Amino acid sequence: MAEGVTVGIVGDRDPKNPTHTATEEALEHAGASLGVPVAARWLPTASLVGRAAERLRGLDAVFCSPGSPYESMDGALEAIRSARDGGVPFIGTCGGFQHAVIEYARNVLGLENAGHAEYDPDAPQPLVSDLSCSPFGQTMRVRIEPGSKVHGFYGGPEADEEYRCNYGLAPGSRRLLQDSGLRVSGTDVDNEARIIELPEHAFYVATLFVPQMRSASERPHPLISAFVRTAAASSR
Repeated sequence: MAEGVTVGIVGDRDPKNPTHTATEEALEHAGASLGVPVAARWLPTASLVGRAAERLRGLDAVFCSPGSPYESMDGALEAIRSARDGGVPFIGTCGGFQHAVIEYARNVLGLENAGHAEYDPDAPQPLVSDLSCSPFGQTMRVRIEPGSKVHGFYGGPEADEEYRCNYGLAPGSRRLLQDSGLRVSGTDVDNEARIIELPEHAFYVATLFVPQMRSASERPHPLISAFVRTAAASSR
């Protein structure tokens, strides 16, 4: 399919964090199943401040990892913006979802004060807030929106996914994002946003859950496989 792809992983790697090792392994699983060698390169968030475009140059895709609060929120946001503006295949999971929401709100909607309650509990305009019923450590059903890109990746209307987070889209923020083009393409059983996508982007998906935790060598996760497949096609 391709000689290989290089994926930049935005985040502050912690070898004791199971979601970080799972991220690396899930990329390997997807690459092996597709016959595409995948090289993963961690991009510490502080190293991205003022240099995101430079540090992303030459990468085939960007993966914003779990593990927030990051060392540098600004660095993570700059990397997400660079991927979004540059049409670089992007996926964000858990903290990556949360920061994709903040980046979009600030830079597309012009909400300069869009905040994240984990960094600032008193943020004047929190787009990401603590979840009233935390799904941390649970595996829960996700409903996939028909006609969405994600529905095509999953090949079905539902999936069971694992969570490692306590924060999500703040109440009242969903319509604001959807009206500007950021589609909510997956929800939980209570219709709370769990997946977002940009339909016009080659691949721009963020999930509040952590799909890499349910990937295995014999059963790569469909979202990660679609991400690597798009990166390989884009690198040709």
